[in-house]
Amino acid sequence: MDGAAPLRFPFEDPPAPGEAVAVAEGLLWLRFPLPMKLDHVNVYALEDADGWTVVDTGFCNDTTQEMWHAAMAGPLGGRPVKRLLVTHHHPDHIGLAGWFQTEFGTELITTRTAWLTARMLVLDEQAVPTSETLAYWRSAGMDPELYEQRRDARPMNFSDVVAPMPLGFRRIKEGDLIRLGGRDWDVRMGDGHAPEHATLWARDGAVVIGGDQLLASISPNLGVYATEPEADPVAEWLDACERLRPYATDDQLVLPGHKLPFTGLPTRMRQLIDNHHEALDRLEEFLAEPKVAADCFPVLFRARITEAIYGMALVEAVAHLNHLLNLGRVRRWRREDGAWLWQRIG
Repeated sequence: MDGAAPLRFPFEDPPAPGEAVAVAEGLLWLRFPLPMKLDHVNVYALEDADGWTVVDTGFCNDTTQEMWHAAMAGPLGGRPVKRLLVTHHHPDHIGLAGWFQTEFGTELITTRTAWLTARMLVLDEQAVPTSETLAYWRSAGMDPELYEQRRDARPMNFSDVVAPMPLGFRRIKEGDLIRLGGRDWDVRMGDGHAPEHATLWARDGAVVIGGDQLLASISPNLGVYATEPEADPVAEWLDACERLRPYATDDQLVLPGHKLPFTGLPTRMRQLIDNHHEALDRLEEFLAEPKVAADCFPVLFRARITEAIYGMALVEAVAHLNHLLNLGRVRRWRREDGAWLWQRIG
């Protein structure tokens, strides 16, 4: 693969609950549980002269708060968490941002898009799915039995797992230079999985904090939702990969939001790009006959989609179809029940 080094995983085992692993000088790796198929999130603590800077938080729930108290008393040595840097607005990364700010006076550092999106979503509580969400599910051809189960059920709200967001944060943006944990970091933005997703690249070339933009063994979910049904996050994702790829080197230790830290980032970025192009090609071939988005699971994911992950699969299928549509490789039209039918052109 262009002479790039293969992926390697310097740390075979993740930190145990309540413990931390030193992955670089002044930099600790901690892990917190998630009550979902992807059952954990990685967070990192960077040691500063006045305390710690933490990257991402986990969900807002009693278990995670208790684990944070234990971490602060244990691996963090009782020193204060002075700053919290959030890579993107998803609940497993920003869930306890407001708690840190309110309880400990921690300064929140994140992108403007992440802060605005999180603060909007935490205020948007719904007892049942909105009419727009129901129309979106129908347009994607959601399984009728599952649709009936979910149409009158309370959805998971952002506020269920994200603490209230008080006013005030420090903005980071593309091209910024920030000093944390004794290192200078270049701020570079990803996209696709979450808008304006912050990644940090140490100026000394040793470490990259990748969040969910740079994962070694899974691909981030790229989803289209009722809020923006014509979105093309696949294009945004591929563009971001191409933008970030020139900065990748074989020796950088990449600290991801999930799974294990790794080296061999040029190889992984090539894989991420190629994997999505291959999935798009498979999908186009599959659409010789008209299909709805929910029909496309087997060819896109090549795995059994359970009810627990059905929603994530559905939004990702729509994302790949929207991208093919924008490339002029497929066409679509409405079925009588409101579902989009998709078919390749030519």
